[in-house]
Amino acid sequence: MDYLTETEHSKLTEELARHISERVVISDRIGTARELGDLKENADYHAAKDDQAHNERKIKDIQRRLSNATVANTEHVPEGVVFLGSIVLLKNLSTQREGKYMLVGESSGRFDLDYMEVTSNSELGMSILKARVGDTVGVNLPAGRTEFEILSIED
Repeated sequence: MDYLTETEHSKLTEELARHISERVVISDRIGTARELGDLKENADYHAAKDDQAHNERKIKDIQRRLSNATVANTEHVPEGVVFLGSIVLLKNLSTQREGKYMLVGESSGRFDLDYMEVTSNSELGMSILKARVGDTVGVNLPAGRTEFEILSIED
């Protein structure tokens, strides 16, 4: 099961609408390229067909994601509990290093934020979901088992 915040659900819905509207544009490009003649050596035609396949794949992926997703209701989440949208300050107990992480349903892929995004279905995300300040959570990471202490939670 995939959990999304209201914002993430809205963004995905908007992205789906954009890809669906792109169908007409791509179809027009294919039609225009067909009019140029021989399809075997028509780069415009093949590029448009590739764009069409990519766009359709994105539409199917987003539709599948939306149909399997649950929009998390954060209205009744108790104060001080990690939930989707929470920014959590964690301390790695073996290295004593601290870092900020935001629990998200889907990563934005941005690296210019002052925190790292952690998806709710990742090992770290599942371990901190519903945890509280002061809790220690264990996570099996590629480098081995790591213990983190939750220092603070921002909503």
